[in-house]
Amino acid sequence: MSGRARLALCAAAATLMTSCALLPLVAEPTWLLQLIPLIAVQTGVGAAARRVPLGRPLTVIAQVLVTVVLLTLVFARQQAVLGLIPGPGAFRHLTDLLQQGSTDVSEYAIPAPLTEGIKLMLIGGVLGIGLLVDTLAVTFRSAAPAGLPLLALYSVAAGLSDGGADWLWFLVAAAGYLMLLLAEGRDRLAQWGRVFAAGPGSPGAPDGGAVAPVRTGRRIGAVALGVALLVPLALPAMSGGLLGVAGTGIGRGDGNGGTISAVNPLVSLRDSLNTNNDRQVLSLKTSSNDVSDLYLRIVSLDDFDGTTWKPTQRRIVGVPDTFPSPLGLSQDVRRDTVTTTISAADDYAQDWLPMPYPPSGVNIAGRWRYEPVGMTLVGDHGQTTRGETYQVTSLNVQPTAEQLASAPEPPADLKRAYTQVPSAVPKVVAQTARQITAGARNHYEEAVKLQDYFAVTGGFQYDTRVEVGRGPGAIATFLKKKQGFCVHFSFAMAAMARTLGIPARVAVGFAPGTPQGDGTVTVNQKDAHAWPELYFEGVGWTRFEPTPTRGTTPSYTVSDTPGTSLPDQELPSHQTSTAPSAAASPSQSCTAQPAEPAGCDTASAAAAPHSGGGGTGPWWAVLIGLAALVVPALPLSPLLWRARVRSVRLGAHARTEEGAAAHTLAAWQELTDSAWDHGIVPDESLTPRRAADRIVRLGELDPAAGAAVHRVADAVEQVLYAPRPRPAAGAAEDVRRVIEGLRGAVGTGARLRALFLPRSSVRVLWALSARWSALRSRVASARPSLRRPSEQQS
Repeated sequence: MSGRARLALCAAAATLMTSCALLPLVAEPTWLLQLIPLIAVQTGVGAAARRVPLGRPLTVIAQVLVTVVLLTLVFARQQAVLGLIPGPGAFRHLTDLLQQGSTDVSEYAIPAPLTEGIKLMLIGGVLGIGLLVDTLAVTFRSAAPAGLPLLALYSVAAGLSDGGADWLWFLVAAAGYLMLLLAEGRDRLAQWGRVFAAGPGSPGAPDGGAVAPVRTGRRIGAVALGVALLVPLALPAMSGGLLGVAGTGIGRGDGNGGTISAVNPLVSLRDSLNTNNDRQVLSLKTSSNDVSDLYLRIVSLDDFDGTTWKPTQRRIVGVPDTFPSPLGLSQDVRRDTVTTTISAADDYAQDWLPMPYPPSGVNIAGRWRYEPVGMTLVGDHGQTTRGETYQVTSLNVQPTAEQLASAPEPPADLKRAYTQVPSAVPKVVAQTARQITAGARNHYEEAVKLQDYFAVTGGFQYDTRVEVGRGPGAIATFLKKKQGFCVHFSFAMAAMARTLGIPARVAVGFAPGTPQGDGTVTVNQKDAHAWPELYFEGVGWTRFEPTPTRGTTPSYTVSDTPGTSLPDQELPSHQTSTAPSAAASPSQSCTAQPAEPAGCDTASAAAAPHSGGGGTGPWWAVLIGLAALVVPALPLSPLLWRARVRSVRLGAHARTEEGAAAHTLAAWQELTDSAWDHGIVPDESLTPRRAADRIVRLGELDPAAGAAVHRVADAVEQVLYAPRPRPAAGAAEDVRRVIEGLRGAVGTGARLRALFLPRSSVRVLWALSARWSALRSRVASARPSLRRPSEQQS
């Protein structure tokens, strides 16, 4: 076998070995078996083109064409010409599959089911990486740079994985890359014969081997392994959402604040809903005598874009000892206080804390943050419900039908925020809502008519296998087919309520569980549920139940008058039943299935038990395969490093004289480095005052920014020369003002270079070089001196 053929085989093997890191992301490994012959064909075409020989560009073009044909053969054979040649129909089909895969990636928890869209992204992405590796390592005979696409592929997989066996996949990927490097070294050495081979008695090569190339290969391998270890650590973790292992969907919490990102918390549980293997996720014990109305709410979805519902990005704070009174709840409404102790299963890792609504207090250990608008708790820095036991104090609000019917108009800002309906929603949705609620005298009667239409009079059926399509038209399709499950019903009722001017949102959580003989209540995976919440001034956010045969119908919407669907508005609220709800049964409980009204083949992740830590979040809408081709991990490393350094230098320091001095010097260092990034090379021979004059002059700073430079310089001179330096406040703000001034004084090209290729990032290389030199000196000093016998005698 020739050296180049061996190198091609090693390049293909390295690609396949690195792609194994993607295995934990999907439920089935069959895509990898399908990928192996495709990689083999791609590699074989490249080898044949080089043997002809074709020029390098023609070789790459031939491999690209073959790759497209292979993808067409596997994924778009029916749309292709003669089943093989890709045409417009095939490309449209592949594009649709990619869009479907992108949606599936954002909706499913890890491990995701192997849908056609996800399979195309995996196989197509790895084929693209394989083409890059083969081109660099074999066509252009440069194996070391071929590690960059391999590293990008591994980094994407490592960023999305739950970390269970990352070490194994790293070893497999590293072994593939080292194998590629050794194959290239052997090929290069073979081209030079014995030029680099030392004789049997030559120093450093007692066995006649080529020592220098071997050492070089080892060093390259060591550096590559180090980069592969460090780069994934520097990349942001892509976990998130409501309930998966793919992302928290929250910002950094420090006890005083943070943010909750607008993530999509719904992922698929279709397989879980249709399986007989139902698992317990929660166990609770409550002081309430009636558990039929004890819903456990996880999060509310209030941002409706016409296609999906998701939580709005909001500020989070530390968990208060006592929660504020629920929005809109007046003292006239009857309420009882309920205490519930909840224990989560060891395999139920959920970012959002399931609680009865509205909560008035919670006692839980760990890193949790409070979102005041939704009255929810969300885990911070990877905190989940896994194995947690906590106690929640909540209110059992019991409004009367009369109180709901006589509710005044809500505040204008609240109504404006919660009645928005995008123009993309089909007009039939609003038209149907008006037809259903014709004759209603107020918003309450409209809400009851909507609920009864879905649950009783409209002829709808509960069906977990129905397909209603995707996009804004999915609600209209659902209204036509009249088949779906709880997410279809809750999404449709909330959207229709908004068209009537009723503030509405969707809650995700669990329907009432199953009472046990020991007084506890078991909540299973299939008890996951979604329901609409409508706002009534004086009562607040109020639950409705449009899903037929699931959950419990609220007592304030139940009719006690024959011949009418509206309840007696003079009758006080009462509990409907002391028996467990229909949703308590593992075979009947509703799971919040689709992640959007358009995606009615998915379900809420509210009950998805996960083996990994963390939750899923807005965060894994990443095109696994395509992102691997363009992931900018290495090119963005200077930007990431400068952002981190700037944050540390301008951050808080200890409130001591030494801490204040260190803060001032760090601020000055950041100022000079920022000037350097914008083209003003630092001059270490100048005093701070002269250096400040130079920065102001060369940077063409305005008077405000120039004054800020001089203030920082004066503070530095105080630290360096004054016997008792005066503390200077506002250095960090002054530096930020100077940075803005520098950016405003240069052109777009200079600003982009300062952002993505900052000159001061060369300090990293200087630091590494200094540490390497120091390490070599320590090793040399620790090594015993080897002297000749004549030297020792003298």
